[in-house]
Amino acid sequence: MKHCFFAVDLGATSGRTILGTFTPQGLELQDVNRFPNHLIEVGGHYYWDIYELYRHILEGLKLAAHMDDVQITSIGIDTWGVDFVCVGKDGGLLRQPYSYRDPHTMGAPETFFVRVPRKQVYGWTGIQVMNFNSLFQLDTLRRNKDSALEAADKILFMPDALSYLLTGEMVTEYTIATTAQLVNAETRRLEPALLKEIGLTEEHFGRFVYPGEKIGVLTKEIQTITGLGAIPVIAVAGHDTASAVAAVPALDRNFAYLSSGTWSLMGVETDAPVINEETEALNFTNEGGVAGTIRLLKNICGMWLLERCRCDWEEISYPELIAEAEASEPFRSLINPDDALFANPMNMEQAIRTYCADHHQPIPETRGQVVRCIFESLALRYRQVLENLCGLSPRPVEALHVIGGGSRNDLLNQWTANAVGIPVVAGPSEATAIGNVMIQALTAGAASDVVSMRQLINRSIPLKTFTPENVEVWNAAYLHFLQLA
Repeated sequence: MKHCFFAVDLGATSGRTILGTFTPQGLELQDVNRFPNHLIEVGGHYYWDIYELYRHILEGLKLAAHMDDVQITSIGIDTWGVDFVCVGKDGGLLRQPYSYRDPHTMGAPETFFVRVPRKQVYGWTGIQVMNFNSLFQLDTLRRNKDSALEAADKILFMPDALSYLLTGEMVTEYTIATTAQLVNAETRRLEPALLKEIGLTEEHFGRFVYPGEKIGVLTKEIQTITGLGAIPVIAVAGHDTASAVAAVPALDRNFAYLSSGTWSLMGVETDAPVINEETEALNFTNEGGVAGTIRLLKNICGMWLLERCRCDWEEISYPELIAEAEASEPFRSLINPDDALFANPMNMEQAIRTYCADHHQPIPETRGQVVRCIFESLALRYRQVLENLCGLSPRPVEALHVIGGGSRNDLLNQWTANAVGIPVVAGPSEATAIGNVMIQALTAGAASDVVSMRQLINRSIPLKTFTPENVEVWNAAYLHFLQLA
């Protein structure tokens, strides 16, 4: 009988459930089910279908329950950040949760900062200001006299809400709560002054827990539906990036990480928050990590640029695009990937051409030129952010670990190594699910600490190292990029 950990990993476009198992050879992962996560547009608002997500989780549990030689030790759930559910006094969900993509929070930070200065909010939380942070969502709902918020007895973030549906227990997990811009970075608890400004108290949230704590066990109802017993549900690092960073296969702490997907998140681990005028000016964020760490990081536009172009290219395969990019002229055109022009244009390819024209550069004419422009620009932007990180990090950065889907892009990884001038270690691509499983394993005593956990991942998962090449050429390109950016 294999003792497995059941990981629920939910992204903003899709989700999956995975079984993780320890063997003498290391860690094995097995997909149970994968499913889409669709936004619902109703009355000018965007919602998540939490009941559909719950149904898919139950389906995964039922499938796992009927697998031969599988015994589930525990269950853990991670999701994207900031979004939440309002729960009534009778325990019922009051409305499908708003999506962070909903436009109702446009301009919300500026409205809030009239009452509480921006510098004070950042000083408390160390979190970068984004209009969809939970702080601004809740303030917007309060100002709009939202009926669900007015009737709410509890506010549960997405992974905590799904754990509640499985266990009947309400918690607020630390890493997901930090994305809300409601947690004091020093005390690592909800900040009472911010709660007061939005008409809430700590009593409006579930029991505060940290990664590795037990939430509860499956309810009798869920046991009957799935055929499972009273399996414990563990508060893993509920924020998916926190789970992914936990799975960085580093053998020491002198590293930076790049969680590479639709968006790129580049950061370092610190033992304490780094909050000062420089981090505020650079818009760096201090999010909660595992084992008492802080994730000092920066959000960077990632594969969003290419994904939006592919929508107009009839979903041409990545290998074809990469081959076309490699065959194109180097450094013909560069862009700043984080320019507001690329936030959500009607036509991404045209937006890139417009940027190049506005900055007096050759306009990309072929698909290969567009893709090369995107990849080279991302690699150079990574260097820019990494240089800032090196100045803020308490320890040297000797390697960059690329995790997530982007770790499979050999061409971008090589160009990133060329740009940053240090080795780039790619993998694992399934870092979030692995981190989820490993926190469960730590709770169960199957691993002793994060250090041994990372060593195990390093031994278990094939990794690929890219060393810098053509450094002088990339240094020259970087100087040109800085002039553009």
